[in-house]
Amino acid sequence: MKVEISSFIYGLAFLPFGVFFGLMLVKRLSLVKVSAMTLLLVVVMAAVFWRVEWEMLGVAGFRGVLVALDIFLIIIGAIFFLEVLKKNRVIDGLVYHLGSVSKDYRVQVIMLAWMVENFFEGIAGFGVPAALVTPLLVGLGLSPLKAVVLGLLGNSTAGAFGASGTPTRVGFGALSNAMVIEKAAMFNMVGMIVPVFMLWILVSESKERGREFREAWPFALWSGAIFVVPAYLFSFLGQEFPSILGSMVGMLILFLSTKTGFLVPDKERWIKQVEYKQVGLGLVKVLVPYLLVVVWLVGAKAWLGGVKIEVLGSNGYGFSVYNPGWLFLVSGVMVMGWMGGREKGFSFLKTAFKGAWGPFVVISLMSVMVQVMTNSGDNVSGWPSMIEMIAGTFRTQWLPLLTPFIGALGSFITGSVTISSLLFGNFWQMASVNLGIKAEIILALGLVGAAAGNMVALADVLAAEAVVGLKNMEREVVKGVLIPCLVYLLLVGMWGMILVGG
Repeated sequence: MKVEISSFIYGLAFLPFGVFFGLMLVKRLSLVKVSAMTLLLVVVMAAVFWRVEWEMLGVAGFRGVLVALDIFLIIIGAIFFLEVLKKNRVIDGLVYHLGSVSKDYRVQVIMLAWMVENFFEGIAGFGVPAALVTPLLVGLGLSPLKAVVLGLLGNSTAGAFGASGTPTRVGFGALSNAMVIEKAAMFNMVGMIVPVFMLWILVSESKERGREFREAWPFALWSGAIFVVPAYLFSFLGQEFPSILGSMVGMLILFLSTKTGFLVPDKERWIKQVEYKQVGLGLVKVLVPYLLVVVWLVGAKAWLGGVKIEVLGSNGYGFSVYNPGWLFLVSGVMVMGWMGGREKGFSFLKTAFKGAWGPFVVISLMSVMVQVMTNSGDNVSGWPSMIEMIAGTFRTQWLPLLTPFIGALGSFITGSVTISSLLFGNFWQMASVNLGIKAEIILALGLVGAAAGNMVALADVLAAEAVVGLKNMEREVVKGVLIPCLVYLLLVGMWGMILVGG
């Protein structure tokens, strides 16, 4: 029996998104409060209008929390590992060895804001890369405003697979598969233009900006390519590897090619003379901790990648035994045993829990909300789920072009590629099915768009401003990254349209 659905009910299905964005942008409430209030609205709507039974709502809520626990462990492990590296000055050593290959400020900025940020995004994500690198850019002689803009530009492409694949692992959940990862890594190759935008902004205030740009743009484009191409090739190993291994291989190639002078500007330029302090760590000793993580990730993926533990009462949800979080913890403990810092182990763990708690709460609330909206079709009213209603209104041939912009909007508001994927993943999947388009293409476009949207993510803007002492400059920062972000999104969307049309 077909149940007639009024326009009022269709409007209700969109209401949670309107409330969410309204509370964030107009009321400017914290993400935790916005998520909690929106979840309450969705639960009331599901119970009163869709007439979903409370038992089903409970199962959806339980499943949502279980999904968030995955990311909780990843963030704890990542922060713990980074704290160990900081204590042993491994990060300082990495910066020293990269900075020592060239004194040209254009080369140094691209190495730090592009390659180093990509690596930290692959490990930790959640605003960590820009927060770590932005003060280093100020140390090169850049103004705090320009340093923040460049730091945010670099906090983009690698976000598609940041925090060891969290945006797909947690954001898309069961929707993610090898084809989604492969397509996303393919679309992500548009990111090779980011270092070129960095260079243009970097030299924009120079009297010889045209000449300085022409001298260095081949190096910038080369730097972009040697991250995105290896990242694409490593995507066949799984969602955890494109950002981590792509950046490691990219840094190694860039280090060697710069040493030999390949595409390095002939005329060396600098804002001020910078002397990198030797921290007593050779290149091998600096690289070993990072290589250790990669060995653990690859080995555990081979041994435990398909092993899951099903949780009773979760409607079939299973925890993957393979979680990068505990691999980071093991790697951190091993590094402490080798390089020192064991007495700080408990302090590192405490810092990790503190840093992971906020994202865990928000993602739990958002994950429960998405689960309720997705499963609201299991009701006694006879109506399709909220997500199905929303997806049905997007039957437009322009969906591949629109999807990256929707993903970027999610990142702009929430500050997270993962949460953007949580918000829109099911909607994109159903909309693509309605149009007869392969779901992996639309999901990949949304994921890459959300990563590009990290450039303008409000939470990341505020975090980057805070570490360099910049206040009330959000408008100027967003203005500085907006055009690169829009060009990026347009290119990705056009590629999607060509692929679907072909």
